[in-house]
Amino acid sequence: MNLAEKSQAVSKLFEKLGEEANQFASESGLGCVAGCGACCANPKVSASPLEFLPLAFDFFNKGLADTILNLLDSDEEGSACIVYRAHSADGKKGYCTNYANRGMICRLFAAAARKNKYGSKELIICKILKEEKSEKYQLTTQRINQDMGIPNAAKYYMLIEEIDDQLAQQHPINTAIKLALELVLRYKFYQEGELLQEL
Repeated sequence: MNLAEKSQAVSKLFEKLGEEANQFASESGLGCVAGCGACCANPKVSASPLEFLPLAFDFFNKGLADTILNLLDSDEEGSACIVYRAHSADGKKGYCTNYANRGMICRLFAAAARKNKYGSKELIICKILKEEKSEKYQLTTQRINQDMGIPNAAKYYMLIEEIDDQLAQQHPINTAIKLALELVLRYKFYQEGELLQEL
């Protein structure tokens, strides 16, 4: 599989996850609070270059890859996700500027479960949601261990690793995006070189 095919495979996996996550959201009534960007502002969120290949290809196709890469190179370590735009003083209110191509971690949050040490499913969710949607959170916590379907985070991490286990290695989110951009720029450079040779 070349890099473009890997990106397509990731997008296909995201479609499947999206279907499951939408079903869960409509049944549970849970979902991120509108305008909240607390996790997007957290530089410690980790992700893989692989899950950001669709984003990197999108930036390349829009002619933004070099600009974003330069921003990432000059960015201070420990800043918010490069794709996030804050609009509050504390940085915790804002929005994603490329929501359609967000990473897998962004898609799993508040829409997936992991197993705890007792073997029960627990929601991958933040303190804000636990407090703001307390009743729905309590009810959903019970129901995902009884009769409510929910995406399994471990399953999706396993599926993404099957596409490319090396590119699925975890990094701080901006490092993951930077690595994805570098891979796409290199891939496109060699691809264009091959096309010129054929002419």
